Amino acid sequence: MNAVSTVPDEASIFALWVYLAQSPLLWLTITVGVFLIAQQLARLSGYRPIVNPVLISIVATASILALTHTDYRIYFAGAQFVHFLLGPATVALGVPLYRNRRLVISALLPIVTSLITGAVVAILSAVWLSTLLGAPHALTLALAPKSVTAGIAMGIAQQIGADPTLTAVFVISTGIFGAIIVTPLMNALGIKDFAARGFAAGLASHGIGTARAFQVDDVAGAFAGLAMALNGLATALLAPVVLRWFM
Repeated sequence: MNAVSTVPDEASIFALWVYLAQSPLLWLTITVGVFLIAQQLARLSGYRPIVNPVLISIVATASILALTHTDYRIYFAGAQFVHFLLGPATVALGVPLYRNRRLVISALLPIVTSLITGAVVAILSAVWLSTLLGAPHALTLALAPKSVTAGIAMGIAQQIGADPTLTAVFVISTGIFGAIIVTPLMNALGIKDFAARGFAAGLASHGIGTARAFQVDDVAGAFAGLAMALNGLATALLAPVVLRWFM
């Protein structure tokens, strides 16, 4: 009698993958697993700016989806649990901010001045460069709220008549680029005040920049979180006015 083969054939493996691919738990596990690996790589590099966990995670996850021909809606059915945690994570930024409340109060005037200046410059620089390079009007509008965290930026995009999906792409790109260059740039400029460094990172590159600021220093992270929150409000108020004046 021939022994029954215990090695699964290709059809069995494919059937198992099809079953697992429809499970939200699979994509949740992959999302968390990829990010943990990216974090480990960042730690091994000594948290060098170029080894950005968010960038590594995006590239790795997108590659997996492309190789497995997985529809984004199927993926998001699992990833939505991580998406849900963005709200509580944002609220949790208030904890380090509360710990550094005296420092925040003492720097209230520079904070307000930097916020207004930074918000206006972020909008104007993007719109001006886009117009100068002859970009389509829709692309220019989508660039305007690029320095605001994604949820708020997409709302602003709808308000000004831009494509929210395109704005989300610019927001993520801005956050990653800002997180990579913020430390070398601040070092090159000789800025050593962690409050100023953190506020600039949060103002220019929202949540991803804030995550980078927390890797460097707790005070920098607290001020980055403050800048991220305030810039969301400031840009929502200023973007329609600035665009109407400029365009």
